[in-house]
Amino acid sequence: MKNDSKFTICVSGAAEISCCCPKIQELSQEIGREIARQGCVLITGATTGVPYFAVQGFKEIGGLSVGFSPAKSRKEHIKTYRLPFEHFDLIVYTGFDYVGRNLILTKAADGVIIICGRTGTLNEFTIAFETKTPIGVLQGTGGTADFIDDILKKGHRPLTRIIYNKEPKKLVQDLIAVIKKQRNNDTK
Repeated sequence: MKNDSKFTICVSGAAEISCCCPKIQELSQEIGREIARQGCVLITGATTGVPYFAVQGFKEIGGLSVGFSPAKSRKEHIKTYRLPFEHFDLIVYTGFDYVGRNLILTKAADGVIIICGRTGTLNEFTIAFETKTPIGVLQGTGGTADFIDDILKKGHRPLTRIIYNKEPKKLVQDLIAVIKKQRNNDTK
């Protein structure tokens, strides 16, 4: 059971940032800092790029950061997948490669923030969408984040529980408000 006093926020985004906007590192770090300021736990896919930048910003403020690795061990995480381990308070070695890791990571979250992204980010988005997990999308960051709205419109799907914003602080605050509302409704 999740601690009722803290929310778990997943940051999902491009590990390889060539498709992202020029300010991607700064924006991702600010998302991480704001998640820490709000007293939430940050979870990511324990990877490079956007998620790692968010962890760096988060650790500047402090708090608990957890990475969910696709690897089965620390050695495989570092040697085979070539993923970072610094700045994480805990890494869960799932051993389920990226697809299984994405499912566990997303299901562990009270809310998911999408920043830029590629196919893996789209996979995490669809898991969150189908499980009705609140989603925040940082607009203008490139990649997946900038075409989610079009995918949903063309797929004739409702846009419930999705918050869009270009400002990291406002996006995190609005996402937390939706999570609180959902949690309150779940306990009624």
